[in-house]
Amino acid sequence: QVQLVESGGGLVQAGGSLRLSCAASGRTGTLYTMGWFRQAPGKEREFVAYISATSRPTDYADSVKGRFTISRDPNKNTVTLQMNSLKPEDTAIYYCAKFRSGDTTDRAAYEYWGQGTQVTVSS
Repeated sequence: QVQLVESGGGLVQAGGSLRLSCAASGRTGTLYTMGWFRQAPGKEREFVAYISATSRPTDYADSVKGRFTISRDPNKNTVTLQMNSLKPEDTAIYYCAKFRSGDTTDRAAYEYWGQGTQVTVSS
């Protein structure tokens, strides 16, 4: 079992920045490929970014490329999502998740999820 807890969400104006963190506990002796997803009201949960167990490679949704950066600190069992130049359309609940197998952009490929953290971007 792996427990994931997200933090760092909040309210920010368009153009601002937020830094989300995902802390892992439980069976964390092995590093895992991790992903960030988001879900806006009335929409399906969508892929945002992922980072491999060794920190390379990484990948991003087209909508966030150049603005978001995913990274990890293996010593602290944390994965971070730095979000810059935020837009109102980035408003959503953001979730981190542990990858199991399959397509890293598919939420069905992930087996453990955090409870989510709310990000709200005002115009």
